[in-house]
Amino acid sequence: MKFTKIVSILLVTLAAASTAQAREIATTVDLGTTGLGLHLSTPVAPNLNARVGLNFASYSYDGNTSDVEYDFKLKLATVDALLDYHPWGSAFRVSGGLVYNGNSIDANAKPNANGTYTINGRTYSSAMVGDLSGKIDFRKTAPYLGIGWGNAVAAAGWGFGMDLGVAFQGSPKTSLASRGCTAPAPVCAQVANDVAAENAKLADEVKDFKLYPVIRVGVSYRF
Repeated sequence: MKFTKIVSILLVTLAAASTAQAREIATTVDLGTTGLGLHLSTPVAPNLNARVGLNFASYSYDGNTSDVEYDFKLKLATVDALLDYHPWGSAFRVSGGLVYNGNSIDANAKPNANGTYTINGRTYSSAMVGDLSGKIDFRKTAPYLGIGWGNAVAAAGWGFGMDLGVAFQGSPKTSLASRGCTAPAPVCAQVANDVAAENAKLADEVKDFKLYPVIRVGVSYRF
């Protein structure tokens, strides 16, 4: 299902729930490991709120495997559909739900100072290898479990909230490949084999990303 369609469904569902609950709805702007976010909350039962939101961000960083240096670009794009339970009507909350996970990482390999790559123990010139790049993707539907503080719909006006949780996004999938090899066919075939081995190393480096930490703080307003 496309990202925009999921957003539309969530917003319509939240609007319907808000109408059923005397139009109590709160907006939260937050910032954290999921990027910049906008969430809407409404009560659906005593001590239970529904919350949906959009989160976006991107940033670049350097990294490496045992052989290759990379420029990584992390692109964050998620949609939350959560239920917040407030025991005894307190500000403390236990949250659970699903995240549509559009997070991905672009991986662009960098040749060393000599203009060469060492891939799977073999050295190649950057011109010979061509473009060495790939992508790291995650499971599109990620269960979420966490705790937090703040009840955005408890009272009219301004409020504060925070989340601390984990999105279970599964083992990453890597797709590193060499494009534009300029060497003779047998050498290009060897390059492809070595890149496949490097792809396995890259997958091992990012395996811990299957649990994505969610830490964010926000300011809310109930209309």
